[in-house]
Amino acid sequence: MTTRGSRSEKVKRIFQQFDANRDGGLNRDEMAALVVAVNPRVKFSDEQISAILDEVFRTYGEFIDGEKGLTFDGLLRTYDDGAGDVDRDFDALGLELKPLEDKNGISQASEEAASSSTVVDDRVMEPHKKQRTAAWAASPNHGIVFDDTWTLVDDLEILIKRLKTKQSKDGKVKNDNSDVFSDAGWSRELGPSTELTDKRVVWDESGHDYAAFVKELGVLRSRADRARSRAEAFDGQMAIGRVLYDHCLIKEALVSFKRACELMPFDVKPHFRAGNCLYVLGKHGEAKGEFLLALEAAEAGGNQWAYLLPQIHVNLGIALEGEGMVLSACEHYREAAILCPTHFRALKLLGSALFGVGEYKAAVKALEEAIYMKNDYADAHCDLASALHAMGDDDNAIKEFQKAIDLKPGHVDALYNLGGLYMDMGRYQRASEMYTRVLGVWPNHWRAQLNKAVSLLGAGETEEAKKALKEALKMTNRVELHDAISHLKQLQKRRLRGNGNGNGEAAFITIEPSKFKTVGEKTTLRPELAIALDIRAFQRITRLNKCEIELIKKAMSEDDVPVSYSGSGLPEKSIRKASLEGILRKLLNFLKPETFVGAVKAVNERILSVLDDSESGRVDLGMFFAVLAPLCGGSAEKRKQIAYESLLWRPVNEGNTQIKKSDAQKYIKLLRAIYVPSHGISEMLEIHGDSTDDSMVSLTEFVNMFDDQEWGFSIMSVLLKLENGDRARHGSHICATCKYPVIGSRFKEMKSHFSLCGQCYSEGKVPSTCKQEEYRFKEYANAAEAVKDKCLWFGSKGSSPVRS
Repeated sequence: MTTRGSRSEKVKRIFQQFDANRDGGLNRDEMAALVVAVNPRVKFSDEQISAILDEVFRTYGEFIDGEKGLTFDGLLRTYDDGAGDVDRDFDALGLELKPLEDKNGISQASEEAASSSTVVDDRVMEPHKKQRTAAWAASPNHGIVFDDTWTLVDDLEILIKRLKTKQSKDGKVKNDNSDVFSDAGWSRELGPSTELTDKRVVWDESGHDYAAFVKELGVLRSRADRARSRAEAFDGQMAIGRVLYDHCLIKEALVSFKRACELMPFDVKPHFRAGNCLYVLGKHGEAKGEFLLALEAAEAGGNQWAYLLPQIHVNLGIALEGEGMVLSACEHYREAAILCPTHFRALKLLGSALFGVGEYKAAVKALEEAIYMKNDYADAHCDLASALHAMGDDDNAIKEFQKAIDLKPGHVDALYNLGGLYMDMGRYQRASEMYTRVLGVWPNHWRAQLNKAVSLLGAGETEEAKKALKEALKMTNRVELHDAISHLKQLQKRRLRGNGNGNGEAAFITIEPSKFKTVGEKTTLRPELAIALDIRAFQRITRLNKCEIELIKKAMSEDDVPVSYSGSGLPEKSIRKASLEGILRKLLNFLKPETFVGAVKAVNERILSVLDDSESGRVDLGMFFAVLAPLCGGSAEKRKQIAYESLLWRPVNEGNTQIKKSDAQKYIKLLRAIYVPSHGISEMLEIHGDSTDDSMVSLTEFVNMFDDQEWGFSIMSVLLKLENGDRARHGSHICATCKYPVIGSRFKEMKSHFSLCGQCYSEGKVPSTCKQEEYRFKEYANAAEAVKDKCLWFGSKGSSPVRS
């Protein structure tokens, strides 16, 4: 880790290494040599080198000294902006850090400078002011401007040193590493990295010594405010904030940056720094607000802030991800990559965000570009592997996961996800090894412990699986663990009875649909249940059934969406996916950010991919509301009514009290294409009725079309049944095939008397010991229905009608 003092010295060594003509600048040839040397594994073409140099010389034009080229301050700025990694480049060049000597042969480390500080206790003579402070202090755009500000910085460093000494004696300072917040690329330090939390300095804010420090800090802030001019007061508050941030005193740094915002409300820097502080403090919404203010100020300020714009976009994207707004974050990562094509972190973050919303092909492209620029980027290799696995390219996914682990042996995400990949491939022993390694790094990772148990079970090591499950139960008391343990016990019972399968797993066979018959009118047909279960699973991921249907009506009345025109020339209220995400966030405002990300991914993959079949990035908002309505919370009648009103809200029906029949037909086709897998997009190509029929349809007629058994969305009645009863349990009844407790409806076979859960019934699975010519099932929504049916059976021996 580069220390605050050594960082600029490392950059200076790199600069001197490539300033071949010793003219104080790096011309294009010298800069090209640097780029190639610090990326030894990358084979650059002449065109790529030229493009990189064009971007550097354009972005850092203020640091170009005529024919000499990029100055030392310019090279330092490229590292400050995250375009490179000082430590990596320094090590790649095989350089060593030795004391610099001036022209008289005097080491700068021994040079002394006097100070007029009012804090004289514990003072030690320090090097020249530009060498004794972090690299940012000497920066032409971020650095200290006024001499009196240096005095404030000196005094503050002494106060922090005293506080650290006192808290270290008491053992109150934890994870002391001041360098983690160095200015080596702001986006990196804001990323969701476990390293950040591991290495941050954690101060004890409860004691008297901290209170005394805050009081003395207040005196320094007052001195800054009493400066001769507003500009000097601003300089003082910014410097105080930066020093506090360097030492991980984030709350106190935020106070100074906020004061700087008051002094210079249209300056970019204080809003940017305040946003960084708020993000580290976990206040993602407030951080987003500050970054938006910084972005507005930067865009209004012209070229002077061009160098900072990519970083503002990156950090704004990270803050948006913190709120779960991943599609919106993608917009800003993409903009950062356009503004600075060499910004590998922006590309990595873009790829990771695209993966998070299910756009795997685009994710792979962005992540491969990031790795091309920085081949030792472990996080990028890990996310690329995940995207490749999602696309079915498991062989290359394993290679990428392994690269991530080779670069960083304790990479928890890579180890955990590789374990999942091995599980999917049926390589259970290798999977259990990966989960064991995860637990070695993160002992309380209950999901890894549970997955280890499942993989051991798959490998046939039942006793070890049982131990692993018990360990998982110690970590968390979640209901799925209890079900898993119950499942394991059932498998052991079957194994002890010796039913002929040998491996302890319940044997089953899959029966063709025509052999499944139903008893009674209330028993759901097998194909219908399969579709409804799939929709219900989507509901669970998105939590749409928790969103009251009236909220869609409210959204239509509140959101002022301008009318645009589609490729066919029809008017529509279409918006970008990122804006749509904001509306979806209001509808699902009860979700935690991480849960909302999963909901957005599911909606993007299942709904937006169909609504935006041209991949324009825009979606018809009225049609989107109509497609959501059947899955929201509320009565069936209300859901259909809001779907109708959503279609009526669209510009093509504006001014009418009814909708066009062709519009209703298009809607129902979309609904089936999105939610009914057995039909899908292919049905959209078929025509049922006149697709150009401009006759008008009332709400009653629309409902009849909606409920049509053949071409409507009648599956909604089965979905409502699942919503109302999918948490019902049936006492001690166990599914005869999967051996899990039956939750939801129980399907009882009337001849052999075995029971199936809804999932196994929908898939046509029956125990291999119960082979019959046909199977007759009756559905029980709850245990009470079964008891009532049993009583009726004893009172009457009549048979029930059979459906196929």
